[in-house]
Amino acid sequence: MALLEYEKLSIALPGMARPVLDGIDLTVSAGEVVALVGESGSGKSVTARSALGLFPAGASVVGQVRVDGRELVGADAADLRAVRTGTATMIFQDPRAGINPVRRIGDFLTESLRVSHGWAKDRARARAAELLGAVGLPDPARHLRQYPHELSGGMLQRVMIASALTAEPRLLLCDEPTTALDVSTQAEIMAILGRLQRERGLGMLLITHDIELAAAACDRIYVMYAGRIVETAPTAELFATPQHPYTAGLLGSSPPLQAPEGPPARLTPIPGSPMGLLDSAPGCSFAARCRFARPGVCDQSPPPLERNGEALVACHLADELAPRRPTHMRWRTVDHRN
Repeated sequence: MALLEYEKLSIALPGMARPVLDGIDLTVSAGEVVALVGESGSGKSVTARSALGLFPAGASVVGQVRVDGRELVGADAADLRAVRTGTATMIFQDPRAGINPVRRIGDFLTESLRVSHGWAKDRARARAAELLGAVGLPDPARHLRQYPHELSGGMLQRVMIASALTAEPRLLLCDEPTTALDVSTQAEIMAILGRLQRERGLGMLLITHDIELAAAACDRIYVMYAGRIVETAPTAELFATPQHPYTAGLLGSSPPLQAPEGPPARLTPIPGSPMGLLDSAPGCSFAARCRFARPGVCDQSPPPLERNGEALVACHLADELAPRRPTHMRWRTVDHRN
């Protein structure tokens, strides 16, 4: 049984032309690192928050979201509390927005242990100091006495990781955890997350717009566009032979994490703009931006997500494009474990 499982999850908001999420199927197993990638506005963060039962206010929710077998759609307060305090936790992209600026770091880290788990103050502070050491902060006792403004962005993100680990979760949800950080600090944070995930056997869902970052950290990748999963595959397979034109476009417009041998490849941006919630299309949501789109085919009905080799892909022309993929759709291949 998957640790995290979405089954045909759709979320619609009043007055919008299309759903925020449209029939999402996604799984994360224990010990597995899975990425959800796509441009801003594709629905990634809403997907992650749904794993904690945090659905948008006023939304119509259809489908299922299960965490460790517990259904969250329509769950009562007790079930939601059990998931949020003992099974799944989230690391958000802006650590300064998640910490009260007038409270000390120690108060922030020990609050959930004392309130939700009933720990004594001394035991909670000892656990908080242990976790700060685990995330690489060199003087935990001093940091527990500090206020958020006394720490850098990278240090605060380490505090947020420590906070997420206080409940000993089995599932870690990471919503753009390195977006606000410089490149070297990004690498440090991802290294910490990777080490902790391996040591503790956590399932991890990484939300990112950076497909190269996903390749460096994840076992499988889901690609999302306009609220739909358009492709999913093991990381190496997805990079070697991207099946969907949108996936190939993301690869072609992203600079590699490692400099390639010889002259650098020219980046090719995806034309047009992402589809907003006030926009809709009767067919493939990517058709207006796709150079392979065929009138009378791609604009008639949404393509289903179907198996094609090692991947699942939602493209009406997937079989026809396969012979052209090595020269027309593959920008580069990478070893995602280097």
